[in-house]
Amino acid sequence: MVNAMIKLCGMQQWAEALVYPENNTVEQNGKRIHSSKLALDTPVTGMIYGTLLNYKGVLEALGNAVNESPYNAPPIGPVLYIKPANTNIGYGSAIPLPADAEQVAIGAALGVVIGRTATRVSESEALDYVAGYTIVNDVQIPHQHLFRPAIRHLSRDGFCPAGPWVMKPEAIGDPHNLKIRVYVNGVLKQEHRTAHLIRHIPRLLAEVTDFMTLNAGDMLHVGIPENPPLAAAGDDVRIAIDGIGCLDNPVVPEQGRAEGGEAI
Repeated sequence: MVNAMIKLCGMQQWAEALVYPENNTVEQNGKRIHSSKLALDTPVTGMIYGTLLNYKGVLEALGNAVNESPYNAPPIGPVLYIKPANTNIGYGSAIPLPADAEQVAIGAALGVVIGRTATRVSESEALDYVAGYTIVNDVQIPHQHLFRPAIRHLSRDGFCPAGPWVMKPEAIGDPHNLKIRVYVNGVLKQEHRTAHLIRHIPRLLAEVTDFMTLNAGDMLHVGIPENPPLAAAGDDVRIAIDGIGCLDNPVVPEQGRAEGGEAI
């Protein structure tokens, strides 16, 4: 029985598949093929939106800064930003480290992929609009810009790996208690759970679609936690989420990245 959607390089749409998250394999012709042996493209076919300040620890770490000018209070609604198309890469593709940065921050996030047009949906019906869940690495150049868009730090080429596939909701179960781990060169650097979200997924979708439409194929990640790990050129990054699998990407110098995401 299929439990996921995958998108191979060159495909325009998803293809249904049977995947085994525990060992990152896909069943093809009766055999299990590891994700590293497949030419996997990013499974996101629409817009990618990120959510700021949606983990309890993030607001706690900011302390009184959220009460200072110009806002003078914590946000009362979701705070979003866009990861544009130039940032999108898939499983195994190289994350380019810009020449003006020594390290990048690894933002491990659960991505919620939209299955049909969602406009002003209610909390009670919000999950009916979800096609599935994927792993997102919201890569950023470390910065302290809290009150203005940090486009220069968020939107570099290759700064949003996603994948390796989209797991169907019924294969995930409860998305609000998933363990998320970040490894750099095989060493565990961060571990957290979606149980620590401020806005759970139905509330987040209801509040976002109250002011803008989400279309089929769009992806909204639910936020990244405090203290994201750092990675430098030559490092191998892995993000693992319970029930989905692992997203693996190496970090390479920007000038050492060929077109298509492969290191030269």
